[in-house]
Amino acid sequence: MTMVGLVGGLGPESTIDYYRRILDAWQRQDPSTAPSIVIDSLDVQRALRLVASDRPALIEYLLASIRRLAGAGVDFVAMTANTPHIVFDELASQSPVPLLSIVETCAAEARRRGLRRLALLGTRFTMEAPFYPTVFARHDISVVPPGAADRTWVHERYIGQFLKGDFRDDTRQEFVALVRRMRAEHGVDGVILGGTELPLLLPGSLIADLPVLDTTALHVDAIVTRLEPDAVMPSPAQPAPTVSR
Repeated sequence: MTMVGLVGGLGPESTIDYYRRILDAWQRQDPSTAPSIVIDSLDVQRALRLVASDRPALIEYLLASIRRLAGAGVDFVAMTANTPHIVFDELASQSPVPLLSIVETCAAEARRRGLRRLALLGTRFTMEAPFYPTVFARHDISVVPPGAADRTWVHERYIGQFLKGDFRDDTRQEFVALVRRMRAEHGVDGVILGGTELPLLLPGSLIADLPVLDTTALHVDAIVTRLEPDAVMPSPAQPAPTVSR
């Protein structure tokens, strides 16, 4: 059986969500068996410090996790967070096993749906880094982060609430209001939940009447597809191609 390795802990709530979603998706497909999963849980606070101040050390920290998973016999690896994808290309070029990109997975789904201009929500690092706009530009799709003040507000809620498992109704309503403003001011036609804790705050297929790209759900779907017995694995040095169902 194909085995997936999850770089988890970034943060704990989303890692638990991944695990449950993978199991649920697999049960719908084949209730007579269970998927083979290995999780290596990292320290989210350390990872956040490194992404802010020392990218080479972040690469080594994440690579160490990937290598532990490879040593455990996994066939491919997925990181259960968006922000670490800031160094995805560096990791993919050095990883001993293929990596499955959450960003490529999301971009493929946005193209499939015909979306062209998407709001991006996540940590400050995700909203301000070029990795989402670069990948989506290959599909002729624009990515629009909130303005500077809103980015600060979103990041503070992310670090201060979501990573601690604190999901409040008032915060949810404020996020809906933010998306509504972005729709009016920037003409976005969809929303990327570019943080794997965000679907825990904002469940559902619409926000302010805009379609939602739930990166956790899309990544899980691609993971389960890759776990199927007839899946074709890419070479270790290249990001894994995505499959959306």
